[in-house]
Amino acid sequence: MEHRIKRVAAIHDLSGFGRASLTAIIPTLSSMGVQVCPLPTAILSNHTGGFDHYSFVDLTDTMEEYIDHWKRLGLTFDCLYSGFLGSERQIEIVGGFIDHFGSPDNLTVVDPVMGDNGSLYSTMNPAIVGEMRRLIGKADIITPNFTEAALLLNEPYREQISDGEIKEWLLRLSGMGPDTVIITSVPGTRVPGRETSLDTNVIAYDRPGHVFWKVGCRYIPAAYPGTGDTFTSVVIGSLLQGDSLPAAIDRGVQFISQCIKASYGFDYPKREGVLLERELDILKLPVLMGGFEML
Repeated sequence: MEHRIKRVAAIHDLSGFGRASLTAIIPTLSSMGVQVCPLPTAILSNHTGGFDHYSFVDLTDTMEEYIDHWKRLGLTFDCLYSGFLGSERQIEIVGGFIDHFGSPDNLTVVDPVMGDNGSLYSTMNPAIVGEMRRLIGKADIITPNFTEAALLLNEPYREQISDGEIKEWLLRLSGMGPDTVIITSVPGTRVPGRETSLDTNVIAYDRPGHVFWKVGCRYIPAAYPGTGDTFTSVVIGSLLQGDSLPAAIDRGVQFISQCIKASYGFDYPKREGVLLERELDILKLPVLMGGFEML
């Protein structure tokens, strides 16, 4: 069914404070003219990055009833988009959701949120990694960061990787099911004079066209939670607007880079996330291609 407004089912947690997961995804996609239908996996007082304590309500036991009601309503979606999943049971439920609501006419996007900077998040365990390998087999597009790509492939984390090696990773991940693999935070070339810093890349593989794409981004010495959620949301919104894959990736990189640059000059706790509200209007402007290239 074609909707007047593109519709995304967003399966993520909801954090009351901190711009991450649904509190970043909903405004980003809404600004791009997309209706977001949230399926919350948990409710937190604040996200877990940089905070010592948080209130947590696990919604695993309510997810199936919630989904059953959507089935009775006969809802259809242009995209199914899952992110942070806190248990093997939640991954199993999301797999069933994709089996029911997925079709050749819509997109299934899995962001396998499990870790960063070479380590699993504290809420994750090896069993979840194993189940996530099964879930990505149901996806059309996956968007792991470099750490998560290594975890999915059972590869050791490293500070550097060659173009040949990252291409092999992309091919192996695509071989697990998804047509399109987008790896973020891929280590790039060392910056002269800043030997401890790295530029980073987003590198993707499009299996139907057998094309590798690369978008580079300059290193900014700051880390903000929620940027991965926002990046994937921009890519989804761009694809639903009819953009090509490299254009969508380029747009996502440009937007996140602009958000970080606009936020970096302000003195506030980085754990609050980028100042998203100041930059959302950029998503309504004509798209200017930055610098995607074939790898």
